[in-house]
Amino acid sequence: MRLIKRLIKRLTKWLLGLAILGLTLGVIAAGGIYLYFSPQLPDIETLRDVKFQTPLRVYSSDKKLIAEFGEMRRSPIRFEETPTHFIHALQAAEDARFFDHQGIDIRGLFRAALQLATSGKIQSGGSTITMQVAKNFFLSRDRTFERKFVEILLALQIEQSLTKEEILELYINKIYLGHRSYGVQAAAQVYYGKDINELSVAQLAMIAGLPKAPSAYNPITNPQRALERRNWILGRMKELGYLEELEYSRAVAAPVTATYHGADIEVPAPYVAEMVRSELFETYGESLYTEGMSVYTTVDSTMQDAADKALRAALLDYSERHGYRGPEQHFDLEALEPEALLTKLKATPEYGNLQPALVQSIDETSATLLMADGSTERLSWSGLEWARAFKGVDSMGPKPERTSDILKPGDLIRVRYGNSGLMLTQIPEVQGAIVAIDPETGGLKALSGGFSFYLNKFNRAVQAYRQPGSNIKPFLYSAALSNGYSPGSVINDAPVVFHDVSLEGDWRPENDNGKFGGPTRLREALYRSRNLISIRLMRAMGIEPTREFILQFGFEEEKLPKNLSLSLGSADATPLQVATGYATLANGGYRVNPYLIDRLLDSEGNELFAANPIIACAHCPERQQAEMMARELAEMNADTASGAEVSNAEQQLITLEGKPLAKQLLDDRTAYLLHDMMRDVIKKGTGRRALVLKRGDIAGKTGTTNEQKDAWFSGFSPKLSATTWVGFDQPSPLGRREYGSSAALPMWIDFMKVALRNVPESYLPEPAGISAVLIDPTTGQLAYPGQENAMLELFKEESVPTETAPRPGQEAPPPTSEELFR
Repeated sequence: MRLIKRLIKRLTKWLLGLAILGLTLGVIAAGGIYLYFSPQLPDIETLRDVKFQTPLRVYSSDKKLIAEFGEMRRSPIRFEETPTHFIHALQAAEDARFFDHQGIDIRGLFRAALQLATSGKIQSGGSTITMQVAKNFFLSRDRTFERKFVEILLALQIEQSLTKEEILELYINKIYLGHRSYGVQAAAQVYYGKDINELSVAQLAMIAGLPKAPSAYNPITNPQRALERRNWILGRMKELGYLEELEYSRAVAAPVTATYHGADIEVPAPYVAEMVRSELFETYGESLYTEGMSVYTTVDSTMQDAADKALRAALLDYSERHGYRGPEQHFDLEALEPEALLTKLKATPEYGNLQPALVQSIDETSATLLMADGSTERLSWSGLEWARAFKGVDSMGPKPERTSDILKPGDLIRVRYGNSGLMLTQIPEVQGAIVAIDPETGGLKALSGGFSFYLNKFNRAVQAYRQPGSNIKPFLYSAALSNGYSPGSVINDAPVVFHDVSLEGDWRPENDNGKFGGPTRLREALYRSRNLISIRLMRAMGIEPTREFILQFGFEEEKLPKNLSLSLGSADATPLQVATGYATLANGGYRVNPYLIDRLLDSEGNELFAANPIIACAHCPERQQAEMMARELAEMNADTASGAEVSNAEQQLITLEGKPLAKQLLDDRTAYLLHDMMRDVIKKGTGRRALVLKRGDIAGKTGTTNEQKDAWFSGFSPKLSATTWVGFDQPSPLGRREYGSSAALPMWIDFMKVALRNVPESYLPEPAGISAVLIDPTTGQLAYPGQENAMLELFKEESVPTETAPRPGQEAPPPTSEELFR
């Protein structure tokens, strides 16, 4: 017995010594490993300043998302913003003892090994969350013992440097969770279209199951395996005491509800978004897509939506009133299986809310359609009867009498929902643009460069140089009013022939209707858009001085011809340039510059850029103060500064707050008279359709070029200016009956109906030096006493007529040659 006790004692000492030796060797080995790898270990402190790769986000002025640019969808959140149920689900799935261990979980490693031995697969990983943070931020994906040792060492260091909450926050924002989503907040948006705090326990568990294998356990592409993974996590949550039995039962019974949600775009404005992206890319390059910047534009979400709808409606109306061009494609229904037809239908993109549909069958007055989602719809006669066959812009086939005159089974067509239900339609070949500007600042409130950005990315609002036609006339008339003419000045609307080498020989301009009105007042000439009077005006004022005057409004020097055709709008200009010029007219004659980016913030919300636009500030005290200071400065520098420097000082007015003030192109009286004349375009001229808006403060001008290749309408209230254009990308006639008033004005009306809703009427204040007198409408002279058809006209005080019109039967003095031919 003593011998046995002695042997046991010796064996115990031997085992204890062996254990001590093993421990010592282990410590030495661990120390050696640490000494070997420590020089290679990255600085853990860098985790405190991590900047997650997040996309550029573009917002409207009212903070609604317009677009995202970047490969990674990520919306970082803080630990305290994360639902407790998600933290528990993540622990159940990845690291149950996360808040207890020091970076390495020996029990977890043994449990993972046991799961592998008993079931052939690992449900809960052997790596702790801290180890995964080390791997995700610092290490490659290589599966080597060396990398594993480094991962363990890093995990231990991370635990020493960061709190558990900081570690978990890094993890939940870094992990890839499928479908370009990085981080749990982005995953909540991608799979459920919600904020993570709005998700149910079942949905949170579903997301918690993704880090292990985002593809294998994806609820969209692999719903059955995702369901199994989710339910296992819910079971672990119950086992760990995170869920009560009732909560668990409800969560396990919940169906898989995940579907793909793209970026949560609130204001679809791709032309605007691309303008922003392009401008910022010049400064920031590729980092633009990963630095998490937020850019706030000047765009108003309500106006942008109205602009897009107005543009599409105008182009569809034009397209449909010129006839149906036929189906996009035709398929043999007997030769193709239903599944193949549906696949082809699903592969057909939707443009501008025009849905593709396949004609399955027809009867006398309707058609049965297969839609891209697999459903069927009935297209009734009310949605078909418009579709006379397109023959050309000026001709159509006979009115259809039955469905077979229009459609055949197998036709791939487009449909849209109108006031009377489902309607046959077609993607317009004609294009258009709309631009709306704040006249006070130049901020772009809405912009669209075509029917659909995804059909054609060419931005006609800023890239299409087209002839503005009569849209140029208000600038010409403002030059006339600035040079001694008045609304009552009479010009002869009569035929004229010019021989000009730059116009390639004799030029015989005409009015749109081919008629001549004889002596006509400028006011009437503008609202009737008389071409001959514009030509005579420009000739009288001089081509070059008039051209220089018009250039001030924002047109390009090389795009304005140096001949009389400029008076009829033969220049080349983009819709944005025309809209900018009209914004200057709208605000009373102050040259503002268009801009789109208002503020740029970094991922932390720090301001990287803030716009400081030139503002009109037409009658504000700040302008008066700045003008007084500029005059005093000019007087002080008169003896030492050059004339150019003095002139420059006069032009660059800045308020005491550092706000630059716009240069005044029109004096107050000229602007006031021009507004009054342009309002008559709406009241009784080519813009009469806009009377439907029932506003007295709107003014504008139509524009139509030769052969109706371009149709324009530009107009404004003092609070908002907008330009609309319609035409083909390759200039060709729109049709005999297509003018600015019929093709472009309806778009402007539809937009302004929304944009000016709840905006009180406003007018330029009447400046000193304006006189209202009764004149004879024929001669423009003062009305004789008791004249029944006398009309009230506005003049600058010094331009009031001095002669009285002759009474009926009284012989008028013969006109001078200048009066006859000017």
